[in-house]
Amino acid sequence: MLAEILEIFMIVSFGFSWPLNVMKSFKARTAKGKSLAFLLFIEFGYVCGITSKLVNENGFKWYVLFFYVLNFIMVGLDIALYFRNKAIDKKNG
Repeated sequence: MLAEILEIFMIVSFGFSWPLNVMKSFKARTAKGKSLAFLLFIEFGYVCGITSKLVNENGFKWYVLFFYVLNFIMVGLDIALYFRNKAIDKKNG
């Protein structure tokens, strides 16, 4: 149980930065300074974390999975904004 609580704290700590990052990407309207590779590696990490929770033989822990999925969605939004901002950059020349 302690390991799960610590894992939740870790995921929540990472998760606090994603909404702020998404808002910054939305307002900036540029992809300059963003790394698509970095975002994709982070997204892959969350896919691995989600998968590990789903195949865990010690029982399904929805409350831990919730935070992985929430972070996955936030990074997905940031990836979508990356492509929007890349198109804006291209249009603005």
